[in-house]
Amino acid sequence: MTAPPLIAPRFIAVFDIGKTNAKLVVHDLAARTDRVVASQPNRVLTDGPYPHADAAGLWAFLLDWLARAAAQGRVDALSITTHGAAAALVDGNGDGDGDGDGDGLVLPILDYESPLPDETTPDYDRLRPAFADSGSPPLPGGLNLGRQVFWLQRRFPDAFANTRHILTYPQYWAWRLSGVAASEATSLGCHTDLWEPANGGLSGLVDRAGWRGLFPPLRSAFDALGPLRPEIAARVGLGPIPVHCGIHDSNASLLPHILARPAPLSVVSTGTWIIALAVGGSLAGLDPARDMLARDTLARDTLANVDALGRPVPSARFMGGRVYDRLTNRDPTAPSDAELDRVLADAITVHTPDGAPDRWSHDPASLTPGERAAAASLRCALTTAAMLDGLRADGPTIVEGPFARNRLFLRALAARTGRPVAASPSATGTSAGAARLALPPTAPAAPAPDHHTESPDPAFATRLAAYARG
Repeated sequence: MTAPPLIAPRFIAVFDIGKTNAKLVVHDLAARTDRVVASQPNRVLTDGPYPHADAAGLWAFLLDWLARAAAQGRVDALSITTHGAAAALVDGNGDGDGDGDGDGLVLPILDYESPLPDETTPDYDRLRPAFADSGSPPLPGGLNLGRQVFWLQRRFPDAFANTRHILTYPQYWAWRLSGVAASEATSLGCHTDLWEPANGGLSGLVDRAGWRGLFPPLRSAFDALGPLRPEIAARVGLGPIPVHCGIHDSNASLLPHILARPAPLSVVSTGTWIIALAVGGSLAGLDPARDMLARDTLARDTLANVDALGRPVPSARFMGGRVYDRLTNRDPTAPSDAELDRVLADAITVHTPDGAPDRWSHDPASLTPGERAAAASLRCALTTAAMLDGLRADGPTIVEGPFARNRLFLRALAARTGRPVAASPSATGTSAGAARLALPPTAPAAPAPDHHTESPDPAFATRLAAYARG
C-alpha cells in the first residue's frame, strides 16, 4: 500500500510579540501573503514587584486568535517571534508561583525598559564578558538580559531558587505551546551578555554566575520542538501541528533575505526600533563606546547579532519608531513636495539626543504636520545611514516593517548611502520570516518581489548633505 504524499506546510500561524504590539498572523508561504492579521497593544503591567509583561493577556489573545484562525481555514504549523531582552524564569511543573494559571513563571517577566537599581551593577560588571567576546555593549535598564537575570537572582533569591529553566522570550511561548524547553541562538545572541558569537556557545558569564544548568539544550530556530499540546489543540480546534522553536524578531526579518540573496546586503528592520543588520559587513567596526553620530547618541548601540544559521551579523539600532511617533505626534500625514522643499531650504532639523529633550531648529508648533513628518523622516534616515556606514555595509538595503511605507525615508536612505533601497512588500516582515522556519533552511528560496525600490538620486543627495551639515 502506497503511503499518502506528505503535504508541505503552507499556512503558518505566527505569534509575533513586538515591544509595542502583539500580533497573530497566519502567513501563506506559497503566496507570500497574510491570511489573518490580528493585533493588540503589548501592555506593560505595574501591579507586581516591578513592571512586567502581561503574560496572561498575551496568552488569552493567542488562544482566542488561534481558535479564530482554525475556524477560518487550514493551519499547518506554529512559530513564534518576539523582541529581545526578555526571558522567563520557569519551574518544572507549570505553576511556578502557585496561582494555578499554568504559566510556569516563578517571577513575572521583567520589562526591559524598567530602570534596575544600581546596587547590583558593580558585582555584575565584574562578571559580564568583554565586548570582544560577546559583541554585546553595556546598555541601560534591562536591555542586557544577563543583567536582568542577575538582578532578579539577587533581589528575589527564594523565587529564583525554584527556577528550573531560563527561557528566552520566543522559547518561553514555544514551551507553553509544546511542553518542550529549548535555548536558541538568535535570542541568546542579541545584546544579552550570555552568548559568544565567535564560539557559538554560552558566554563565560553563564558559568561565573552559576546558571549553565538552567539553560535547556540548544536547538535551531527551525526545529519543531514537538506537537501542540493536546489540551491546547482541543481548545483551539487544531490538530497536533508542530510548534517551531522560534526566533528573535530582527533575525526573523533578516531570514528570508539571507536564504535568497547573496551577500553583501543589509536589512533594516523597523518598528519601535530601527535595527540595521549588515550581512557581509565587518565586526571590526563595532565599538561599544563609540558615538556613531557625534551629536546624536541614538545610534551608539553597535553589537553582533546572531542569525538563524548561527553566524554573527554586525548590527546597530536606535528607537526610530518611537522617535518618529514622538516627533510627528503620531500624525500619519505624508509631506508634500512643497513641505519637503521648505524643510530642506530652511534647514528645519531636529536632533534627538538620548535621554534629553528633542532639539528643533524651529519652533515645532509653527510647523505643519507634513513638515514635522519630513523632518522626522530625514532624521531617522540620516541616523540609519550613519549606522550602516559604521557597519561598513555594502550592497542593496532592504527595509522591513512600517518604514518600508515611508517613501521619503527610503529616498533619503538611498541618497545618503549611495546604494539602492528596496521596500519589502510585507506589512509583517517579522511574521513572514518566522513563518519561514516551518521549512528547512535548505529549501529553495527566491527573493520576494520588492514593493518599491529607490535608486540613489545625486541631486537629492547633494541637498541632503547640505541639510545634514546644518
